Amino acid sequence: MENELSQLLQVRRDKLKELQSAGRDPFVITKFNQTHKSQDIKDNYDELEGKTVSVAGRVMSKRRMGKIGFSHLQDLSGQMQLVVKKNVIGEDEYEYFKKLDIGDIIGAEGEVFTTNAGEISISVTKMTILSKSLLPLPEKFHGLSDTDVRYRQRYVDLIMNEDVKQTFINRSKIIAAIRSYLNSQNFLEVETPMLVSNAGGAAARPFETHFNALDEDFKLRISLELYLKRLIVGGLERVYEIGRVFRNEGLDTRHNPEFTLMELYQAYTDYHGMMDLTEHLYRHVAQTVLGTTKITYNGIEMDLGKPFERITMLDAVKKYSGVDFNEINTLDEARAVAKEHNIEYEERHKKGDILNLFFEEYVEEHLVQPTFVMDHPIEISPLTKKKPENSEYVERFELFMNGWEMANAYSELNDPIDQRERFKAQEEQLAQGNEEANTTDEDFLRALEIGMPPTGGIGFGIDRMCMLLTDSPAIRDVLLFPTMKPLEK
Repeated sequence: MENELSQLLQVRRDKLKELQSAGRDPFVITKFNQTHKSQDIKDNYDELEGKTVSVAGRVMSKRRMGKIGFSHLQDLSGQMQLVVKKNVIGEDEYEYFKKLDIGDIIGAEGEVFTTNAGEISISVTKMTILSKSLLPLPEKFHGLSDTDVRYRQRYVDLIMNEDVKQTFINRSKIIAAIRSYLNSQNFLEVETPMLVSNAGGAAARPFETHFNALDEDFKLRISLELYLKRLIVGGLERVYEIGRVFRNEGLDTRHNPEFTLMELYQAYTDYHGMMDLTEHLYRHVAQTVLGTTKITYNGIEMDLGKPFERITMLDAVKKYSGVDFNEINTLDEARAVAKEHNIEYEERHKKGDILNLFFEEYVEEHLVQPTFVMDHPIEISPLTKKKPENSEYVERFELFMNGWEMANAYSELNDPIDQRERFKAQEEQLAQGNEEANTTDEDFLRALEIGMPPTGGIGFGIDRMCMLLTDSPAIRDVLLFPTMKPLEK
């Protein structure tokens, strides 16, 4: 089998040498005048019938019947049949057509017509080989199905699987729709540093590196939050950023260590304002990209057109576990009820941490329809304003769909004295072994001391949003080049 493959590879290289010897080296060609895409021709057939067009793309099929040949050329928009007649293109050119390999990239010029079988096609009058494929594509009927190979060789995956290509086209449209909506709401798109001395704003372990020029250790950002808040202090009032963040954690169907996050901050509003914005944004994106606010994921329909449910974390835990944390007043009581329900906790965990463990164990899987879970315990929310009526909880929500956390939002903490105390508590957790705890950011505290207005902020996981809106089972299916374990050499 290996010998057979090597023979096929040699045949392709021999064909390349033949082209080069004939003065038709495809790799010296720098451009081709592509006047139409395949779908353009199909959509505008009445106007283009009998007209001359130029198309370019990859040869995906080829067959001959005597002095006439048929081929399907694939471009970004789809496929177009080429009909190559020896008496039209000429004997020499027909010989070059006969020697084409599946995977070659060509340009073709000819007239638009419909075959007797009813297929819109191009009668080729001129053909140019633009690139020679030296490796064969996967076998036609079985395609490329091995997921590991698909992720590692995304370039082949995109060629062979139309649904994969459409997923990434839709991903681009999703991000464009987000930008369009936020720009229409007078948000300003900004860019903030990826390489930082203090990676804060989220509970995650950062990647670390060394900056040789300064002889200083730096980290890759885990969040966009603290720099964007500095811009609110500076008076920009409405800002957002869509960018890569990096978290030194495991790989699974919903997590990749390098992923796309969108965060926005709006002065003079709170987490209720963020809920309204989130609903409107999701509806806008779904309607713009999919043409409907009803989406289906893994066979389950979710209607983004309806008001999203709103429930406190306390009420959600009571609803699904039967435990009412309003009646639990001490850490000892919280630990006791955790033991009763086989909830494992660490010595450093406080009452609020244990409430969150109950939420993760009993509630998350039930939150299939869009749901805002509000009012988290202060222990797990170091950057959030306390609720005025109950300082054990904060003005925070997480959006859940399909049992997944889709967004995280706060009424942002703008009290620098309170914030310093929260950072101090995080430092204590870090000392107790919590590697995801924040460290004190003195420059951010200085910014808060200058004065930050009341502000609402939110973070969206763009990749999970793309998973839901494209019905993709794993995060790797919406990342063009997901993180992969290196192949053994």
